[in-house]
Amino acid sequence: MSSADPQGLQAFPDELAGRESWLEPFEWYREMRDDAPVRYDASRGSWDVFRYDDVKRVLDDDETFSVDPERASDYVEPENEGEGLILQTMLFEDPPRHDVLRGVVEEPFRPRAIRQLEPRIRELTTEILDDVLDDASGEMDIVDDLAYPVPVMVIAELLGVPAEKRDQFKTWSDTLVEAASDDIDAQAYVEEQQQVQMEMAWYFLELIEDRRENPRDDLISTIVTAELDDGSKLTREEALGTCILLLVAGNITTTNLVTNAVRCFDEADHFDAVRGDDRALSTAIEEVLRYRSPVQAMTRIATRDVEVQGATIEAGDRIVVWLGSGNRDERTFDDAGTFVPDRAPNQHLGFGHGTHYCLGAPLARLEAKVVLSELLDRVTDLRVAETELSPTRSSFIYGVESLPVEFQRR
Repeated sequence: MSSADPQGLQAFPDELAGRESWLEPFEWYREMRDDAPVRYDASRGSWDVFRYDDVKRVLDDDETFSVDPERASDYVEPENEGEGLILQTMLFEDPPRHDVLRGVVEEPFRPRAIRQLEPRIRELTTEILDDVLDDASGEMDIVDDLAYPVPVMVIAELLGVPAEKRDQFKTWSDTLVEAASDDIDAQAYVEEQQQVQMEMAWYFLELIEDRRENPRDDLISTIVTAELDDGSKLTREEALGTCILLLVAGNITTTNLVTNAVRCFDEADHFDAVRGDDRALSTAIEEVLRYRSPVQAMTRIATRDVEVQGATIEAGDRIVVWLGSGNRDERTFDDAGTFVPDRAPNQHLGFGHGTHYCLGAPLARLEAKVVLSELLDRVTDLRVAETELSPTRSSFIYGVESLPVEFQRR
């Protein structure tokens, strides 16, 4: 497995290869839950798991289902140092090393610390909306004009990198989560992935060396100066991988959460119901996380032979758990195929589950709430424009590349 494809999702399942099927994969998920809740896909060399309880079981058992790609039976060692840098993150480490890496940056992402960021997030959102709304056309692209700029500026400030490079950050992020597909030359895809990883590596290595000598009040300084329980510090590769992970995950999840929320609210005619009501908005955002999860799939490696739904998965086999399917499982959620904005309780898997539950979940929730509340405070008659939507080119990140909307200024 190439590190250019660290999740092991080397291609879409054939059933989701088309644009329309990845925009709306949910009927296929339902068919799989009913007819093949655990199945082996020989073309991708992986098992697929579709039901909520089975997805949750896999995510909850680190000893049996590892995140470490090196434990895969088809693992291929990276050919050079640059190829493997992105693997040096908590995302691909099992406990106890995962807990060590996460512990370095966990405190700044706890809910209490994140709440203190709300005034700054609101200020950035207001500044961006001021620029967008100065255009009297009454149109904007939710992705490019709002859902991407806010989270990337927030994570850039937290890390201590210049937000004015946000266009470069978006290019890097989009490339790293891009899936291989039949219409992309395989060699060109791998080379592009490797090039982006090397560009990010050189960019962050320079910052890392600077912060070692001149620490500041930012996350990069925290990452490179933190002293672990044994008195050591993170390796250069671990520090670098953590910086890259935080930059990419810190913007791409929120971008798609905000964009998917606008899609859901538009389809349900729900904008007026959440305008000015933070509690209703927060509850509706949780339903977005269930109904159109920004992350649809995660990968694990079996560490031993194990049986799931009567299927025997062998040690070294790759397993893809479909969060997006689990979140639509009728066995767990009443009226699972309907967007129910006031659904409660809502034990969705939108941010994963278990040890690897998303570190940035509190930040993503807050950013989405602030961005959507500020948007709805400033506009009326918001609606998605008539357009042909294009899904993000990723086999685990779910969203659209562009979402044009029309509105009236309040």
